[in-house]
Amino acid sequence: MSVTRAQYWDGQAPNYDRTTAFLEPRLFAPARRWIAERVSGRTLEVGVGTGANLPYYAGQVTDLTIVDVSPAMLRAASARAATVGVPVRVVQADAAHLGLPDASFDTVVCTFSMCCVVDELAVLRELARVLRPGGRLLMADHVESSARLGRGVQRVLDRVTPDHAGEHHRRRPLLLVEQAGLTPVETVASRWRLVEQFAATR
Repeated sequence: MSVTRAQYWDGQAPNYDRTTAFLEPRLFAPARRWIAERVSGRTLEVGVGTGANLPYYAGQVTDLTIVDVSPAMLRAASARAATVGVPVRVVQADAAHLGLPDASFDTVVCTFSMCCVVDELAVLRELARVLRPGGRLLMADHVESSARLGRGVQRVLDRVTPDHAGEHHRRRPLLLVEQAGLTPVETVASRWRLVEQFAATR
């Protein structure tokens, strides 16, 4: 019996924070702070996972909708939101088919999720669709490294990652944003471009 993406991430949810604990302060947290500093207005976060961005929104974001394909991830994110005092609306949906109205958000956030979607461009177009004209997409992810050794390691990881996990280590969403109707306005990357974040406007 094949495992769906939702089922796979449901299974990952209980231990996800532990499995990312080493990388979180070293690679992920700086990108999360960068993203949170730029969030404004009515905000949508797609692929919220266990809600690791939520503590960075505290006292800053007052209108937040969170989306994930995994019910277990959404439960974990909702619990974290309550703990840090960030009110949220919860939507279970695939990132490429949100079922939300056109042009309904000032900011759309997606962090460390594009690496595991089925179709990058379809997701980017969907995120652009729900973004109001002049609104901003804020995105961060681990991407294809600028270092030869890093790319070699990523190629190996791509080969050994289970198909149902859908994890891709050498994607760069930034290279597709213009095809999705968005204009990059700010980009930042970590050393060796292990993590890249950007802001783009519709």
